[in-house]
Amino acid sequence: MIESLRLRWHRDDVTLGAWCMVPSSLTAEILAKGGFDWVLIDMQHGCMEYQTAVEMIRAIDLAGITPLVRVPWNEPGIIGRMLDAGAMGIVAPMINSVAEAQSLVDACRYPPNGRRSLGPVRVGARDGMGYVASANDRIAVIPMIETVEALAAVEDIAAVPGVDALFVGPFDLSFSLGLRPGDNDGEPKFDDAIARINIAARENGIATAVLSTAALASLRASQGFRMISVMTDSQSLAAAAQANLSSARTAIFEGLNDA
Repeated sequence: MIESLRLRWHRDDVTLGAWCMVPSSLTAEILAKGGFDWVLIDMQHGCMEYQTAVEMIRAIDLAGITPLVRVPWNEPGIIGRMLDAGAMGIVAPMINSVAEAQSLVDACRYPPNGRRSLGPVRVGARDGMGYVASANDRIAVIPMIETVEALAAVEDIAAVPGVDALFVGPFDLSFSLGLRPGDNDGEPKFDDAIARINIAARENGIATAVLSTAALASLRASQGFRMISVMTDSQSLAAAAQANLSSARTAIFEGLNDA
């Protein structure tokens, strides 16, 4: 059985992952075999539907890597379906209050710790009925902090029992702070928000997570983040395509000029 991210974060391990926007089990499988600690399927802004997401989870499972899902919204139905499909962590967008964080925990945990319905059909086929007894200890519950409302309540959200990490969405958080969407390191409002979120998490014994890049991973780790995405499939594919095309055109041009 794969060691849970919750246990790794309790050891203060930095876990690095890849982000899937492309609706493809093959893409998910390739990324999962790349040596990441986790691979996330983005059902909020990615292009996959439920059945494709299930097949992507199965592909990630085959590589022995932790599959995570960002759900479209903090809604118990889709959260339960993705957990039953085998997701070992749920990232939920736009969590702005303690009540919304508690609703997320309730959807992810079996009683008495939550209100998740029992029906682990696909994940039961993977893990057997032992899954039910261990699920509450293994599933990572990860609300996103990406608005000024969430930032104002971050200390209380971090203290909600059952929350395992606070996920910073730098684009929406920056947008909400009145900054350009993106990473705004060096802007006092952005830097202060990052520091506040990390302090709130540390004081409550939980981790912080962030959508990031390979270039920023070291900075984010030094800031306290312990779940860091270092690539997105669609962006990486676009960058590789442009780089290869540019290299080929340059080589051809130089070769023709030398002829």
